[in-house]
Amino acid sequence: MSQDQKKPAASSKDQSELDPFEIDFLPQFEQGRGPRAPFVNEYGVTIGDHDYESDNSPLEQWTSDTNPEVMAGDQWVHPFKDVGFQSAENRELFEEGIKPQSGIFTHADKNVASVTAEATTSKKNDKAEA
Repeated sequence: MSQDQKKPAASSKDQSELDPFEIDFLPQFEQGRGPRAPFVNEYGVTIGDHDYESDNSPLEQWTSDTNPEVMAGDQWVHPFKDVGFQSAENRELFEEGIKPQSGIFTHADKNVASVTAEATTSKKNDKAEA
């Protein structure tokens, strides 16, 4: 079924009230998430206001001595307003309750798990010469 043919999900919130990076979470995903409003993390950077250039941000003060680990962790992610929520998989999970498909990652046009024909031929030639 195409996106156009899908019925809009019943919404606990009018879509016009949603922030550009917020989605309409199912009730079970809204509980215990944290604050809806923007917050200031331990580095003095406001998270959730969409002003990504903050003077206090390590991104604005980056040097060769900056450890990238400083930008890891929940203190850098807003629990309701994050660009990652806009992916198809996250919207299906959080808005419709559809769990992501599991399985191994594969390229659509390449089988990266198999030995290439060139490598197989090379190994055969190596054995024949030995």
